[in-house]
Amino acid sequence: MLAACALLAGVSIAQKKPSVKPPLAQGCGPLGDQVFKCPKFGFTYNVPFGWVERTQEMQDSNVDAEAMSDSEERDAKPNETAASAAEKHSPGPDAAPSSGKSEILLAVFERPPQAAGETINSAVVIAAESRTDYPSVKTAADYFGPISDLAGQRGLKALSEPYAFSTGSRQVVREDFTGERGKLSMWQSSLVAIEKGQIVSFTLVAGSEDEVEELIENLKFGASSQQKRVPRSSGDSK
Repeated sequence: MLAACALLAGVSIAQKKPSVKPPLAQGCGPLGDQVFKCPKFGFTYNVPFGWVERTQEMQDSNVDAEAMSDSEERDAKPNETAASAAEKHSPGPDAAPSSGKSEILLAVFERPPQAAGETINSAVVIAAESRTDYPSVKTAADYFGPISDLAGQRGLKALSEPYAFSTGSRQVVREDFTGERGKLSMWQSSLVAIEKGQIVSFTLVAGSEDEVEELIENLKFGASSQQKRVPRSSGDSK
Protein backbone atom coordinates (compact mmCIF):
# COMPACT_ATOMS: atom_id res chain seq x y z
CA MET A 1 0.00 0.00 0.00
CA LEU A 2 2.92 2.29 -0.68
CA ALA A 3 0.97 4.68 -2.84
CA ALA A 4 -1.87 4.95 -0.35
CA CYS A 5 0.53 5.57 2.53
CA ALA A 6 1.99 8.63 0.89
CA LEU A 7 -1.48 9.98 0.25
CA LEU A 8 -2.58 9.46 3.83
CA ALA A 9 0.43 11.11 5.38
CA GLY A 10 0.05 14.37 3.51
CA VAL A 11 -3.59 15.19 4.08
CA SER A 12 -3.08 17.85 6.74
CA ILE A 13 -0.66 20.09 4.89
CA ALA A 14 -1.31 20.04 1.16
CA GLN A 15 -3.69 19.19 -1.63
CA LYS A 16 -3.55 19.00 -5.41
CA LYS A 17 -6.23 19.15 -8.07
CA PRO A 18 -8.08 15.85 -8.54
CA SER A 19 -6.92 13.73 -11.43
CA VAL A 20 -9.57 12.28 -13.69
CA LYS A 21 -9.36 8.50 -13.75
CA PRO A 22 -11.79 5.59 -13.50
CA PRO A 23 -12.42 4.74 -9.84
CA LEU A 24 -11.00 1.44 -8.66
CA ALA A 25 -14.01 0.62 -6.51
CA GLN A 26 -17.08 1.73 -8.40
CA GLY A 27 -20.17 1.12 -6.32
CA CYS A 28 -18.69 2.44 -3.07
CA GLY A 29 -19.93 5.66 -1.49
CA PRO A 30 -20.19 8.54 -1.36
CA LEU A 31 -20.68 9.23 2.34
CA GLY A 32 -24.25 10.29 3.06
CA ASP A 33 -25.96 10.99 6.39
CA GLN A 34 -22.86 9.71 8.20
CA VAL A 35 -23.17 6.32 6.46
CA PHE A 36 -20.70 4.96 3.91
CA LYS A 37 -22.08 2.09 1.83
CA CYS A 38 -19.90 -0.11 -0.35
CA PRO A 39 -22.03 -2.76 -2.06
CA LYS A 40 -19.11 -3.89 -4.22
CA PHE A 41 -17.22 -5.19 -1.18
CA GLY A 42 -20.32 -5.84 0.91
CA PHE A 43 -19.75 -3.51 3.86
CA THR A 44 -21.20 -0.40 5.48
CA TYR A 45 -19.41 2.00 7.81
CA ASN A 46 -21.32 4.29 10.19
CA VAL A 47 -19.25 7.43 10.77
CA PRO A 48 -19.53 8.95 14.28
CA PHE A 49 -21.58 12.14 14.47
CA GLY A 50 -19.59 15.33 14.04
CA TRP A 51 -16.58 13.75 12.31
CA VAL A 52 -15.12 15.34 9.19
CA GLU A 53 -14.44 13.65 5.86
CA ARG A 54 -11.16 14.12 4.00
CA THR A 55 -11.39 11.32 1.44
CA GLN A 56 -10.78 13.41 -1.65
CA GLU A 57 -8.00 15.42 -0.03
CA MET A 58 -6.15 12.26 0.90
CA GLN A 59 -6.61 10.75 -2.54
CA ASP A 60 -5.27 13.90 -4.18
CA SER A 61 -2.48 14.66 -1.71
CA ASN A 62 1.07 14.37 -2.99
CA VAL A 63 3.17 15.16 0.08
CA ASP A 64 6.16 13.15 1.23
CA ALA A 65 4.94 10.71 3.88
CA GLU A 66 8.21 10.33 5.73
CA ALA A 67 8.75 14.06 6.14
CA MET A 68 5.24 14.58 7.45
CA SER A 69 5.35 11.71 9.92
CA ASP A 70 8.84 12.47 11.22
CA SER A 71 7.88 16.08 11.87
CA GLU A 72 4.80 15.04 13.83
CA GLU A 73 6.67 12.50 15.92
CA ARG A 74 9.47 14.94 16.81
CA ASP A 75 6.86 17.38 18.06
CA ALA A 76 4.92 14.58 19.79
CA LYS A 77 1.68 16.02 18.46
CA PRO A 78 -1.48 14.35 19.76
CA ASN A 79 -3.11 15.19 16.44
CA GLU A 80 -1.24 12.30 14.79
CA THR A 81 -3.80 9.91 13.35
CA ALA A 82 -4.10 7.43 10.51
CA ALA A 83 -2.48 10.14 8.40
CA SER A 84 0.92 8.98 9.59
CA ALA A 85 0.06 5.69 11.28
CA ALA A 86 -1.09 4.26 7.97
CA GLU A 87 2.42 4.65 6.61
CA LYS A 88 3.08 1.27 8.20
CA HIS A 89 0.80 -0.44 5.71
CA SER A 90 3.34 -1.49 3.13
CA PRO A 91 3.60 -5.06 1.85
CA GLY A 92 7.29 -4.57 1.09
CA PRO A 93 9.56 -3.17 -1.62
CA ASP A 94 9.03 -6.13 -3.93
CA ALA A 95 5.33 -5.33 -4.03
CA ALA A 96 5.43 -1.66 -4.93
CA PRO A 97 2.46 -0.95 -7.19
CA SER A 98 3.31 0.29 -10.65
CA SER A 99 -0.19 0.84 -11.99
CA GLY A 100 -1.26 3.51 -9.51
CA LYS A 101 -4.55 1.70 -8.88
CA SER A 102 -4.66 2.45 -5.17
CA GLU A 103 -7.77 4.25 -3.99
CA ILE A 104 -8.84 5.80 -0.71
CA LEU A 105 -12.47 4.78 -0.30
CA LEU A 106 -13.11 6.68 2.92
CA ALA A 107 -11.06 8.91 5.24
CA VAL A 108 -12.78 10.44 8.26
CA PHE A 109 -11.41 12.19 11.33
CA GLU A 110 -12.74 13.20 14.73
CA ARG A 111 -11.49 16.70 13.97
CA PRO A 112 -9.75 18.27 10.96
CA PRO A 113 -6.21 16.82 10.69
CA GLN A 114 -4.66 20.29 10.71
CA ALA A 115 -6.53 21.36 13.86
CA ALA A 116 -4.60 21.32 17.14
CA GLY A 117 -5.97 19.23 19.98
CA GLU A 118 -5.14 17.76 23.36
CA THR A 119 -6.11 14.21 22.45
CA ILE A 120 -5.27 11.68 19.76
CA ASN A 121 -7.26 12.59 16.67
CA SER A 122 -9.27 9.44 16.10
CA ALA A 123 -9.59 8.40 12.47
CA VAL A 124 -10.81 5.71 10.10
CA VAL A 125 -9.23 5.18 6.69
CA ILE A 126 -10.50 2.56 4.24
CA ALA A 127 -8.51 1.82 1.08
CA ALA A 128 -8.57 -0.63 -1.82
CA GLU A 129 -5.97 -1.67 -4.35
CA SER A 130 -5.50 -4.34 -6.96
CA ARG A 131 -4.15 -7.64 -5.69
CA THR A 132 -2.24 -8.11 -8.94
CA ASP A 133 0.05 -5.25 -7.90
CA TYR A 134 1.28 -7.35 -4.96
CA PRO A 135 2.60 -10.69 -6.21
CA SER A 136 3.90 -11.64 -2.75
CA VAL A 137 0.47 -11.30 -1.16
CA LYS A 138 -1.40 -14.58 -1.45
CA THR A 139 -3.69 -14.15 1.58
CA ALA A 140 -4.86 -11.23 3.69
CA ALA A 141 -2.42 -12.30 6.40
CA ASP A 142 0.48 -11.85 3.97
CA TYR A 143 -0.36 -8.16 3.72
CA PHE A 144 0.69 -7.77 7.36
CA GLY A 145 4.19 -9.12 6.77
CA PRO A 146 6.25 -5.94 7.24
CA ILE A 147 3.64 -3.92 9.14
CA SER A 148 4.88 -4.94 12.60
CA ASP A 149 8.48 -4.02 11.75
CA LEU A 150 7.45 -0.66 10.32
CA ALA A 151 5.16 0.02 13.25
CA GLY A 152 8.01 -0.70 15.64
CA GLN A 153 10.22 1.79 13.83
CA ARG A 154 7.58 4.43 14.46
CA GLY A 155 7.06 3.62 18.10
CA LEU A 156 4.09 1.28 17.86
CA LYS A 157 4.19 -2.21 19.32
CA ALA A 158 2.19 -5.11 17.94
CA LEU A 159 -0.03 -6.67 20.59
CA SER A 160 -0.41 -9.99 18.77
CA GLU A 161 0.20 -11.79 15.53
CA PRO A 162 -2.38 -11.17 12.79
CA TYR A 163 -5.52 -13.11 13.65
CA ALA A 164 -8.89 -13.92 12.14
CA PHE A 165 -11.67 -11.57 13.11
CA SER A 166 -15.35 -12.05 12.28
CA THR A 167 -17.56 -9.05 11.64
CA GLY A 168 -21.08 -10.00 10.74
CA SER A 169 -20.92 -12.68 8.07
CA ARG A 170 -17.40 -11.77 6.95
CA GLN A 171 -14.03 -12.93 8.26
CA VAL A 172 -11.09 -10.57 7.90
CA VAL A 173 -7.55 -10.55 9.31
CA ARG A 174 -6.68 -8.11 12.07
CA GLU A 175 -3.61 -6.86 13.93
CA ASP A 176 -3.46 -4.41 16.83
CA PHE A 177 -0.78 -1.89 17.83
CA THR A 178 -0.18 0.63 20.58
CA GLY A 179 2.40 3.29 21.34
CA GLU A 180 3.04 6.61 23.04
CA ARG A 181 2.65 10.05 21.48
CA GLY A 182 4.10 12.45 24.03
CA LYS A 183 2.04 11.87 27.18
CA LEU A 184 -0.75 10.19 25.26
CA SER A 185 -1.32 6.61 24.20
CA MET A 186 -2.28 5.79 20.63
CA TRP A 187 -4.05 2.60 19.61
CA GLN A 188 -4.34 1.30 16.07
CA SER A 189 -6.12 -1.69 14.63
CA SER A 190 -5.72 -2.76 11.02
CA LEU A 191 -8.20 -5.05 9.27
CA VAL A 192 -7.57 -6.55 5.84
CA ALA A 193 -9.73 -8.58 3.45
CA ILE A 194 -9.23 -9.76 -0.11
CA GLU A 195 -12.40 -9.36 -2.11
CA LYS A 196 -13.03 -9.60 -5.86
CA GLY A 197 -9.34 -9.47 -6.67
CA GLN A 198 -8.70 -6.40 -4.53
CA ILE A 199 -7.09 -5.84 -1.14
CA VAL A 200 -9.38 -3.86 1.12
CA SER A 201 -7.79 -2.42 4.26
CA PHE A 202 -9.31 -0.66 7.27
CA THR A 203 -7.07 1.46 9.51
CA LEU A 204 -8.66 2.62 12.76
CA VAL A 205 -6.82 4.92 15.17
CA ALA A 206 -7.90 6.26 18.57
CA GLY A 207 -6.66 7.19 22.02
CA SER A 208 -7.67 3.99 23.79
CA GLU A 209 -8.42 0.34 23.13
CA ASP A 210 -12.10 0.84 23.95
CA GLU A 211 -12.36 3.70 21.46
CA VAL A 212 -10.83 1.57 18.72
CA GLU A 213 -13.27 -1.24 19.48
CA GLU A 214 -16.16 1.23 19.20
CA LEU A 215 -14.88 2.32 15.78
CA ILE A 216 -14.65 -1.29 14.65
CA GLU A 217 -18.22 -1.92 15.80
CA ASN A 218 -19.35 0.66 13.24
CA LEU A 219 -18.12 -1.61 10.44
CA LYS A 220 -20.80 -3.97 9.18
CA PHE A 221 -20.29 -6.79 6.68
CA GLY A 222 -23.36 -8.61 5.46
CA ALA A 223 -26.62 -8.64 7.38
CA SER A 224 -25.24 -9.43 10.82
CA SER A 225 -23.69 -6.80 13.07
CA GLN A 226 -22.29 -9.25 15.60
CA GLN A 227 -18.54 -9.60 15.90
CA LYS A 228 -16.44 -12.39 17.32
CA ARG A 229 -12.69 -12.52 17.86
CA VAL A 230 -10.82 -15.70 16.97
CA PRO A 231 -7.31 -15.13 18.38
CA ARG A 232 -4.07 -15.91 16.62
CA SER A 233 -5.30 -17.27 13.34
CA SER A 234 -4.24 -16.07 9.91
CA GLY A 235 -7.34 -17.16 8.02
CA ASP A 236 -8.35 -15.49 4.79
CA SER A 237 -11.49 -15.26 2.78
CA LYS A 238 -11.18 -15.08 -0.97
